[in-house]
Amino acid sequence: IGVVFGDIGTSPLYTMKETLGTHGMTPTPAAVLGVLSLVFWSLVIVVSLKYVTFVMRADNKGEGGIMALMALAQRSMSGSARARWTLAAFGIFGASLFYGDGVITPAISVLGAVEGLQIAAPGLGQYVVWIALVILLCMFAVQRYGTHKVGKAFAPVMTVWFLVLALLGARQILANPEVLYALNPWHGVRFFIRHGDTSFIALGGVVLALTGAEALYADMGHFGKKPIRVAWFGFVLPALVLNYFGQGALLLSDPLAIESPFYRMVPEALLYPMIVLATAAAVIASQAVISGAFSMTREAMSLGYSPRMAVVHTSREMSGQIFVPWVNRMLMVLVIVAVLFFQSSDNLGAAYGIAVTGTMTMTTLLALVVARKRWHWSWPTVVLVGVLFLIIDLSFFGANLLKVAHGGWFPLVLGVVLFSVMTTWRRGRELVVREIKQGGLALAPFIENIAEHPPLRVPGTAIFLTANQHAVPHALLHNLKHNKVLHERNVLLTVEILETPVAEAEERIEITTLEGNFFGLELRFGFAEDPNIPQALSMCTREGLGFDMMDTTFFLSRENIVADARRPGMALWRDKLFAFLSRNAMPATAFFQIPGNRLIELGAQVEI
Repeated sequence: IGVVFGDIGTSPLYTMKETLGTHGMTPTPAAVLGVLSLVFWSLVIVVSLKYVTFVMRADNKGEGGIMALMALAQRSMSGSARARWTLAAFGIFGASLFYGDGVITPAISVLGAVEGLQIAAPGLGQYVVWIALVILLCMFAVQRYGTHKVGKAFAPVMTVWFLVLALLGARQILANPEVLYALNPWHGVRFFIRHGDTSFIALGGVVLALTGAEALYADMGHFGKKPIRVAWFGFVLPALVLNYFGQGALLLSDPLAIESPFYRMVPEALLYPMIVLATAAAVIASQAVISGAFSMTREAMSLGYSPRMAVVHTSREMSGQIFVPWVNRMLMVLVIVAVLFFQSSDNLGAAYGIAVTGTMTMTTLLALVVARKRWHWSWPTVVLVGVLFLIIDLSFFGANLLKVAHGGWFPLVLGVVLFSVMTTWRRGRELVVREIKQGGLALAPFIENIAEHPPLRVPGTAIFLTANQHAVPHALLHNLKHNKVLHERNVLLTVEILETPVAEAEERIEITTLEGNFFGLELRFGFAEDPNIPQALSMCTREGLGFDMMDTTFFLSRENIVADARRPGMALWRDKLFAFLSRNAMPATAFFQIPGNRLIELGAQVEI
């Protein structure tokens, strides 16, 4: 309750106001009942049926989220390179839009909470933006200390928040019970019939009630399916429905309350405590999305879609609690820009829907692939389920596309930029590996030649990091050429990141014994793990290849990437972008936690 439902739990702050108070809509009784019906059935179909029941079945060894789902779908499509790339494109674009969600959620949630001051003390309205900025800056400043330091406060605050949502809503429903007619889906249908094009635009506001649905799936790895399902159906969903219907009941009796239906439900004496509680809930909702951005970045790095960055573990007990300084700084800058540019939660509502609905659509497509290829659903079942969910997803997405000029461009531009960066990094690494493989000497003849013309051997073990177990690493050739020596024992080490969260014990280590005291060693890690080579090497003793770290030297080729327009592979601007990213990426040695005092790096120029 404290971590998973923060985002969707703060949606009542702005959903009804954005849907019925803008785009020429007026809160007539028919419109209020129609929008409430759409909100209720959207929560039932999209969150309860699609995410909680259907998508959460697609767990990648317990892990959720769009990157884990993409890896699972790709594994289900083994054999077809084009199909795997298409699935990767869906996953990367969905992940790129999720970062847009990570920018807009803190901005809209905190602004929506602080805007209660305009009701409590209208004179403070001019300071709302600056108060929100101070809160957001403090929130990003404490990220380095980790969510576990403040995590104990999350659950009580959010539990109180949902109880207050339910009580406020129930109070209004008791005063105006005819609002319950909105449970009938016919009111939603009549809303479309009566309002025509305006009703389609209003869908862009209705989708705000679903923000945070992706978090239910992304946080599955931390809590498991059952606790999330029990909390949703037994506590969170009833509280949200009561509050939305309470706002509707208030609007039926007082249409002028549309200026802030959430805060108009609050008794005047409790307005300031409610603003404080709402702000705390908004910060918690923002925290959940920011933490999700950190986790997704680590997964993207492991799967090869993002440059390596420093990852700080903020908890000794929970491996998933991490802090990525670079991502934190970028999110902070973008959130500040969003607040200063859009100025209010109403304006941000136009930008919010695109990010949410885009990610939802990509999640549906990937889950359908898993259902067909992994669960072996029949084609009629897949088509039936796909048509139901995609019609809803694409309707929401289409409604938000109409708001591109009013702010929807913001997450789209951000998504396209991040998509370009992620695909360029992935393609660039493939080209570098290809160049290294093409330029390398075959290993078997090299070992034979060494046996016939043995160089001077020095005591100890040399470990050469390489992407190709069948070619001589450049670092080994340079060492032999310039130092005229070869170590007593030479190990060619390849690190592979799997498409599963955690590597099984039997697949983690693979050792190949070669001639001349050469060994091939492959270490495998899951995408949710932190690759620690020294720790993995200590486990090799059980496999018959022991290492004394004081007698072991690591050799690594550091590639200097040069963009060359004559070489096929990528456009020149992408070559230059990849070269820039490569220069600024965290060194592989630090990423793999190789001690610097046991390392020798040798330069190599690679043209792509």
